[in-house]
Amino acid sequence: MKAYVAGVGMTRFEKPETRDWQYWDMVREAGGAALADAGIPYADVEQVPVGYCFQPSTAGQRAVYELGLTGVPVYNVNNNCATGATALMLARQLVEGGVCDCVLALGFEKMRKGALGGGADGADFSVSPVARHYSIMAARHGFEATPPTAQIFGDAAREHMERHGTTEAQLAAVAAKNHRHSAHNPHAQFREVYDVADVLAARPVHRPLTRLQCSPTSDGAAAAVVVSQRFARERSLTALVEIAGQAMTTDTGESFASGSCIDVVGQPMSRAAARQAYERAGLGIEDVDVIELHDCFSVNELLTYEALGMCAAGASGELVESGATTYGGRWVVNPSGGLISKGHPLGATGLAQTAELVWQLRGEAGERQVPGARVALAHNIGLGGAAVVTVLRTPGR
Repeated sequence: MKAYVAGVGMTRFEKPETRDWQYWDMVREAGGAALADAGIPYADVEQVPVGYCFQPSTAGQRAVYELGLTGVPVYNVNNNCATGATALMLARQLVEGGVCDCVLALGFEKMRKGALGGGADGADFSVSPVARHYSIMAARHGFEATPPTAQIFGDAAREHMERHGTTEAQLAAVAAKNHRHSAHNPHAQFREVYDVADVLAARPVHRPLTRLQCSPTSDGAAAAVVVSQRFARERSLTALVEIAGQAMTTDTGESFASGSCIDVVGQPMSRAAARQAYERAGLGIEDVDVIELHDCFSVNELLTYEALGMCAAGASGELVESGATTYGGRWVVNPSGGLISKGHPLGATGLAQTAELVWQLRGEAGERQVPGARVALAHNIGLGGAAVVTVLRTPGR
């Protein structure tokens, strides 16, 4: 049974502590918008997977109760930065498996200011779920007094530069592109435009990454209504986008065997997830028009180009510098502004990517619209680890 996205919604992504709201307020706004977009009431929803990372157990129920008290199952989902796409995947599986005809996938986050830590429980790093990942990093690069997540991705950037000759200007070109794209996104946390020189001149975070190459902490929520073909037909829903293929992978031995941060931060997972998603969709990267990918740091966009098959290993710096990943190029990557500029409330990110791509495939993205977009790809990754790749298409493609 096929699964379709019938409605999407999201809040604006906000800098933490700048808007007077709670996570349930975010879900009321994003979830209500998705239901209204689909043209159905909450009473039609049969199950609700809710993704978040920084709230206590059953926060999903507390949030969903703002939409209705119908007694349906609510699942609390946590998969680090891949949480939102994981919630979407659960919704798709429930529909494709014939368990449900209408599922609401939700994701939210209310975060604190400042950089993310290394996942330690209090001060005991040994119990961190990502201790193995950071140990690989420390063995090769040492451990510096910089934010841990920026450090592990920054070290991956250093390796890419050493191995392939990637330049700091090419890394900065990713951020400049995504900041330029976000200028037209009313949901984005940042809408200022910066050029490569501005990005390079920004405050260093962990060499070679500057502040403008790092995704911020954010507050916000996003949602998607996933339905069966039967449900859509019975309710005369027509603004549908098909989930043509989707796959999740987690770390394998390849993630750790090389001792490389490029592998530790998830390039092998992304490559495997993309390969599986393409196979299930019967499509390839050559069929894709528009992409939302997980640019938590500029280097991860380059690593993901290679993992998705957009270029050969080591050629991603040249790809972004050539203009192939912006308007007028072969693909438009992160028309929303991506995580770097749109914002990164962890639990909401994967579903915000879905919202952007559904708007693109419907031709509803306004000044961000990618002309003629028919096939889209979302890539959402979480350190620790999980990678989810989703191929979306307009029905009949």
